[in-house]
Amino acid sequence: MNNIMAVVLAAGKGTRLRTGESDAPKVMREVCGRPLLWYVLEALSFIGKENIVIVVGYMKDAVMDYFSGYRFAQQAVQLGTGHAVMSAEAEFKDFGGSVLVCYGDMPVITKDTYSAFLGAHFEQGNDCTILTGESELRLPYGRIIRDSNGGFKQIVEEKDCSPEELRVTELNSGVYAFRAGILPETLKSIKNENTQGEYYVTEAPAIMLARGAKIGIFKRDLREELIGVNTLEDLSQVEKILLHGGI
Repeated sequence: MNNIMAVVLAAGKGTRLRTGESDAPKVMREVCGRPLLWYVLEALSFIGKENIVIVVGYMKDAVMDYFSGYRFAQQAVQLGTGHAVMSAEAEFKDFGGSVLVCYGDMPVITKDTYSAFLGAHFEQGNDCTILTGESELRLPYGRIIRDSNGGFKQIVEEKDCSPEELRVTELNSGVYAFRAGILPETLKSIKNENTQGEYYVTEAPAIMLARGAKIGIFKRDLREELIGVNTLEDLSQVEKILLHGGI
């Protein structure tokens, strides 16, 4: 697929995953004998390595050595997901297609899901497409708020949701496809006016919408695919899924 470039966010420490046995970066923690990031890259294998950029930070050499052959961008200081994508801007600013933004700690999203998602993005001619889904698992994810016509209105993070918004079952996976040509200017408009002082890529779709861009939603029955690994419990859960017929 030559019209897509993937930016895989993989710079984090994974502090809650650290044990006395290992201080490896989050994406290098192993399940079923392979790093979390290996499963993500395997699911993206329909995209050529030359079009996959891994954003590294903490213990970057360990990631770069293991996954030699890919392109890399460095996020020297971790200032949020929006900042991580900004760190890769030099790699995609002159790219003529679209940019898939995904995460190196979400190893259960399948190749079929990524492929169907990107197919919908291009078929619908969207400037931005958001992968969403529902899950019976209790996940602290942002809610997708739709307008009266069923189109995208905004993403509201769980901590900011009203009681009514908390009842919304459509969750933001954090996976996006953006038309590369308008992504750099959008990233520059993201503010860090929050208690963490970080820049979040979740703000990008609403910024684009306000400027007249076409925002699409690709809703899929994701269930366990939505799991991101943040804790040792998550790691154990993902390992069980992969052991029983996952990727």
